[in-house]
Amino acid sequence: MYKSKNYQVRDIEDIYKEIDTLSNSYPHSRKIFLADGDALSLDTEYLLALLKYLKKLFVKLRRVSLYASAQNILNKSSEDLELLFANGLNLIYYGVESGSDVVLKKITKGVNQSEIIESLNKASDAGMKISATVILGLGGSKYSEVHIRDSAKIINETRVTYLSTLQLGLEEESKEKFYKNFRDFTLLNDHEILREQKRFIELLNPSHKIIFRSNHASNALHLAGTLPREKSRLVQELEVALNMGESTFVPKVFRGF
Repeated sequence: MYKSKNYQVRDIEDIYKEIDTLSNSYPHSRKIFLADGDALSLDTEYLLALLKYLKKLFVKLRRVSLYASAQNILNKSSEDLELLFANGLNLIYYGVESGSDVVLKKITKGVNQSEIIESLNKASDAGMKISATVILGLGGSKYSEVHIRDSAKIINETRVTYLSTLQLGLEEESKEKFYKNFRDFTLLNDHEILREQKRFIELLNPSHKIIFRSNHASNALHLAGTLPREKSRLVQELEVALNMGESTFVPKVFRGF
């Protein structure tokens, strides 16, 4: 997503000026997302200053969110995360991608399963809601079972609020690098992906309510429900789609990123 961008910390005064402009145009905004992809790596003091300024200018503000990685969260102290939450940072978007240590290593995620679980629980312990994503098909055919089993383990052992599944797609310019790291990878077809989806949902046994969605532009089948209450219905919808075949799938021309 950030092929043309290099990470840099902008002068906070420049951000204040943008907030001033946006607050004049959208004074009643209730939700704000802090871009870009690695905002939580900023110093806690910097983030606190931004959150306080946002709260000052947007009087109806109810939610501030950003992307977060395991590394970002683990590099913050519990006290830092609690401070950020107390000042309005109450939702993080988190790419689990896979729970399998083998798959995580092959996609150079930079963390393992235990670190993902630790970071997610650290964030939720601080009070933050978590919107997590898992990528179907990421293990290819060889690692499909371990990918799904271990991804479900992460969700079962943490307290995510929202959960989404996306379907793996490889852009032409990304394929060479991907296959170089993942030499034994075989791309799954839609039927195999949906069988993974079914297996994943069957293995989910959260102790708390999770709002589940599988409606990203990449998905062959759109699903929505609340876990664990609607688990049986979701599995049944997948069984029907698999039995009926491609006529129930989202046409590929309408899928993308």
